[in-house]
Amino acid sequence: MIVAFDGWNDAGEAASLAIKHLLELWGGDDVVDISSDEYYDYQVNRPRITVTEEGAREIHWPSTKFTASVTPSGDRQIIFVRGPEPNMRWRAFVDEIISLAHDFDVASVITLGSLLADAPHSRPVPITMIASDADMAQQLGLEPSRYEGPTGIVGVLAHAVATAGITGISVWAAIPHYVAHGPNPKGTLAILEKLEELLGEEISSGDLPERAATWQSTVDEMASDDTDISEYVARLEEALDTTSRPEATGDAIAKEFERYLQGRGGDSPK
Repeated sequence: MIVAFDGWNDAGEAASLAIKHLLELWGGDDVVDISSDEYYDYQVNRPRITVTEEGAREIHWPSTKFTASVTPSGDRQIIFVRGPEPNMRWRAFVDEIISLAHDFDVASVITLGSLLADAPHSRPVPITMIASDADMAQQLGLEPSRYEGPTGIVGVLAHAVATAGITGISVWAAIPHYVAHGPNPKGTLAILEKLEELLGEEISSGDLPERAATWQSTVDEMASDDTDISEYVARLEEALDTTSRPEATGDAIAKEFERYLQGRGGDSPK
């Protein structure tokens, strides 16, 4: 099962666009749609009206969709879970996901997220992985997460996965906070590259490399027009180039969350 939610856990839309990319590549059949009335505040996540080719108006309610897919090799079945972060009754919401995971005989759950961090756009996107248990962490060469603080639905689900005895891995991309708006194809590409390693499946990147290059050149141009931003980016680059700062440790992710917390007065994603 691969899971991503729009909103708080999805800086630059990097995580949700990774699932969208995989569904476009591999296809799939929608198998479950969790009822939106139980979990969404429609003044926050509003329904959308569209008009069909025949001129009929349709309302699309926010919901969490489960889509069954098979990797190109045919060796692995995937349940993709995607939707907006719910607004209420998180424990019941997560219980539904865990119950469905058991129904589908899910062996492992990979949650995807992206967060705003002090990461220069001109360098490779830092990816942090967190394993649900010590054995998996050792197998992947990861340090256990020591983060303490506010969390989002991805963090709550990851905890529930571990409690349910299902193997869980969280993959996080660090997105430059000075270009927080999405989409961020460079972040999406970095997540997909990590998923390729975890799944042992080749994932076609499509036009993402070209889009990522265009995104970076656009940010380069923006930074060159603003002295403060260009100087700030240069400091970030120098910090990365002159230190051996690890990209994938619990301490590193905790520091990024804490730094982001300070900037938002205690409201930060995880």
